[in-house]
Amino acid sequence: MKKIGIFGGAFNPPHVAHAIIADDVREQFRLDKVLFIPSGVPPLKESEAVTAKHRLNMSKLAFENDKYFEISDIEIKNTSVKSFTVDTLVSLKESYQKEEIRFYLIIGTDNLIDFPKWKNPEKLFSLSEVIVINRPFFNLEDAMPEFLNKVTIAKVPLLEISSSMIRNYVRTGKSIKYLVHPDVGNYIRENKLYLS
Repeated sequence: MKKIGIFGGAFNPPHVAHAIIADDVREQFRLDKVLFIPSGVPPLKESEAVTAKHRLNMSKLAFENDKYFEISDIEIKNTSVKSFTVDTLVSLKESYQKEEIRFYLIIGTDNLIDFPKWKNPEKLFSLSEVIVINRPFFNLEDAMPEFLNKVTIAKVPLLEISSSMIRNYVRTGKSIKYLVHPDVGNYIRENKLYLS
């Protein structure tokens, strides 16, 4: 049985904390690989001015050099509709139907708290295991018990690095060295991202 972690997000931009957390969860749960899925049109997040293509390109630069990481464009291929995790998991099940796969959906505490706003959140548990990682400033007690009782909690390093912080650093001319992969930093500079 192959074990695949599913790590979705805007990755706007992808940063070192994403990689550190993904690798930590991979080791804890002995996953064969972690599949990073940049979101197409996230239903619960306001869209940023950076295109899905830029976010996909940066994700490839950030994660593709690790043999345990893979990037999927499954949500970005169709940006005419909103991306729902449950639909993505159904599509992935179909893609891997010839293999024996167990999926492990990796989400943050903030996502678990927002589960009532998600499309068919209860169906997620029939499609994958759900791993919840601790996030700074969010408490598990704020999640609904019927969801909390079905997830596995993973303790990962609490790194107060966020994509919004990095975007703000770029806007204000502060260095993002060591916060992102060097190739991602170069890509942001070359494409003049996050300046306005």
